[in-house]
Amino acid sequence: MEAALPVARLPPHDPKTPALSVVDMHTGGEPLRIVYAGCPEVAGPTLLAKRRYMRHHLDYVRRRLVFEPRGHRDMYGAVLVPSELPEAHLGVLFLHNEGYSSMCGHAVLALGRFALDFGLVPAPPEGARETQVNIHCPCGLVAAFVACEGGRSCGPVRFHSVPAFVLASDLTVDVPGHGKVVMDIAYGGAFYAFVSAEKLGLDVSSAKTRDLVEAASTVTEAVKAQFKINHPESEDLGFLYGTILTDGKDAFSEEPTTNICVFADEQVDRSPTGSGVTARIALQYHKGLLQLNQTRTFRSSATGSVFTGRAVRESKCGDFKAVVVEVAGQAHYTGAASLTVEDDDPLRDGFLLK
Repeated sequence: MEAALPVARLPPHDPKTPALSVVDMHTGGEPLRIVYAGCPEVAGPTLLAKRRYMRHHLDYVRRRLVFEPRGHRDMYGAVLVPSELPEAHLGVLFLHNEGYSSMCGHAVLALGRFALDFGLVPAPPEGARETQVNIHCPCGLVAAFVACEGGRSCGPVRFHSVPAFVLASDLTVDVPGHGKVVMDIAYGGAFYAFVSAEKLGLDVSSAKTRDLVEAASTVTEAVKAQFKINHPESEDLGFLYGTILTDGKDAFSEEPTTNICVFADEQVDRSPTGSGVTARIALQYHKGLLQLNQTRTFRSSATGSVFTGRAVRESKCGDFKAVVVEVAGQAHYTGAASLTVEDDDPLRDGFLLK
């Protein structure tokens, strides 16, 4: 019989060396690194003020979390912060390779499990099969519903979005290399441009990811140059987050519809994109292609993972007719770590490969 290998142990942590305590998860293949301890205080009276403070004063934390050598160009992060909303169980700031998002659906699904399992919400009553977690995102309060058993999370998570709406329908944009392309812009906690990949000469299900990324990035830059994004309630939310290329199958069907989301600095979402599904449901409802409580399945062309979505009720956002959307998916734990940054580490702020 072979001798068992000894368990490797890291040397004791120097208490003078900063350390971030993190839990890593993924939802539909899209990573999430949750910082639950060790982050310097993020000052500000509101969550949006905290996001501005972190961008201006603590951006090195984001770079250390998501960039190599501790992360990679498609890493995604979440920093837990206090919320000013009394009904919120937690507040969260979302991090990516370019900066800070206003909403992240895959992260909300993961954070729902995390909040229940790590005691950030009251323990559910005995026999409960689902518990609610109120998560304050930069776009607003989002309610996650976590399947549970014996007080612990299990199975799928679903969330109810902030009001989602269509900003521009059948908008014509001059896209370099592709001419005039008709597309839509919709909001699901973040703004996305939606365009059928076929209009760009691609098949979203079979094209190389690099080709899809280049096409989507060209669309994003064209929209930013030619169309002003405004949110009716907050300047902080008025920016185009990315482009979602679809298979064009927007009419209701029992069959899955496929898309890929390219956001921030050409970052590729491995999941079907929770805020993107929210916005796409709002778009389909706006165009009369979907009725309330009709559930659609959305597939990621990057991994094949799926989310479901449905419009649960009508709402308003400013003067826009909107819907609240329910998105559901599976989140999984992948590990936990203490990320240290020694003073003599030349890569203490990380680097981003181009």
